[in-house]
Amino acid sequence: MKYGKGQGVEQDQKEAVKWFRKAAEQGNVGAQYSLGYGYIIGRGVKQDFQEAEKWWRKAAANGNALAQYMLGGLYARGEKRVEQDQQEAVKWFRKAAEQGNANAQQVLGVMYGGGEGVKQDINQSMRWHRRAAMQGLASAQYSLGQIYWNGIGVGRNLPEAYAWFHIAAINGSVVARKSKSRIAKKMTADEIFAGFEMAKNLRNMFNSNAEEKPN
Repeated sequence: MKYGKGQGVEQDQKEAVKWFRKAAEQGNVGAQYSLGYGYIIGRGVKQDFQEAEKWWRKAAANGNALAQYMLGGLYARGEKRVEQDQQEAVKWFRKAAEQGNANAQQVLGVMYGGGEGVKQDINQSMRWHRRAAMQGLASAQYSLGQIYWNGIGVGRNLPEAYAWFHIAAINGSVVARKSKSRIAKKMTADEIFAGFEMAKNLRNMFNSNAEEKPN
């Protein structure tokens, strides 16, 4: 299917939608997701959040983790003609998170932390934040740094906060780099060293996990 990216043919979004729809109606999960996304942004069709919901639900029910994550976001925000439903959002974020979608894992951690659509549970919040962070998601790593710096539901731990800020900064988070500089001013040399060593050990764990994953 080449229309969507304009490969080998003149890019024609309406024609792309036509073929995506045919494939989607035949149960092609990728086409179901793409058709839903087209309706979200109004690409080749008039923007229609209900149609996006319809096709993402089909793809999500067929196990597409990205569709599950996007559907969760749709319910979490609420859009035109799609009612906000935090419990439904948690349901789909969880399905995506359990399949390893790092963004869904982080959002689920946030929702557990704030009691949005689910009973507040700091242990579950930490669990999902950590799973996302261990996959290399810089925003989740930064969030863990904030949690340990401020002692949100856990004991305040400056070395661990420093470690996560350091890792997030390495992964490109500008705000984490700034937070690392701020927190370092409040730490002793021994605490900074402990945080650096913790970061090194965590990064070794990331590398080990990556090596264990099948190609």
